[in-house]
Amino acid sequence: MSMISVIIPTLNSEAELAHALAALVPGAADGVVREVILVDGGSTDHTEQVSDAAGCVWLTMKGPRSARMAYGAENAQRGHWLLFLSPETVLEGGWHHEVQNFVERVERAGTASKSAAMFKMRLDSFGMRARLSEFFALLRAQFLSMPYGNQGLLITRQYYHELGGHRPLPELEDLDLVRRIGRSRLVFLRSGAVCSGNPDEPGLLASFRKSFARFLAGALRVPPKLLLRLHG
Repeated sequence: MSMISVIIPTLNSEAELAHALAALVPGAADGVVREVILVDGGSTDHTEQVSDAAGCVWLTMKGPRSARMAYGAENAQRGHWLLFLSPETVLEGGWHHEVQNFVERVERAGTASKSAAMFKMRLDSFGMRARLSEFFALLRAQFLSMPYGNQGLLITRQYYHELGGHRPLPELEDLDLVRRIGRSRLVFLRSGAVCSGNPDEPGLLASFRKSFARFLAGALRVPPKLLLRLHG
């Protein structure tokens, strides 16, 4: 059985973190998840207490989310596979069975060192707007290779380091890494990553700017580092 190290960058994540960690318990009970590493950027709430109660590895590092995820990967000890998650992401029940099936399939095929996987985005909001957001997120991910970072990323430690890991970008680090993986090597799992609300920040202008920047990065292959000012 291949083991997974889960890496979560946190910053004042007390409220949502408990739910994200609870969703990982079945995977830990089945031996799939061997360690959960939280890399904190300087929380002033009770994030550390939540981490301690859940038995997570607690690391601190000031810097952007990308740098904290890279630091977590450097300090992962027990997993051949790395699973990057956002603290607001709650994986759907049964996720670890599908992950294990994916891992076993690519390892049998000999393609584990050149494969990665992400979850399908789900919103915990009700109504048509949330369902439409999920539908368009699916289209963006499947056809334009423009997933959101809160959909998680599963990748072998070897492949992650071969790609250069997360570059120290203040934003768009998720698209930057996905572009280097390539659409043909990225699998979208059926299990959902449930997020709260809309993945874009509130406000029409901010939402449009972010969406347009991600479109340029994903569809037109503009390097994300050139889009940081537009993205905000």
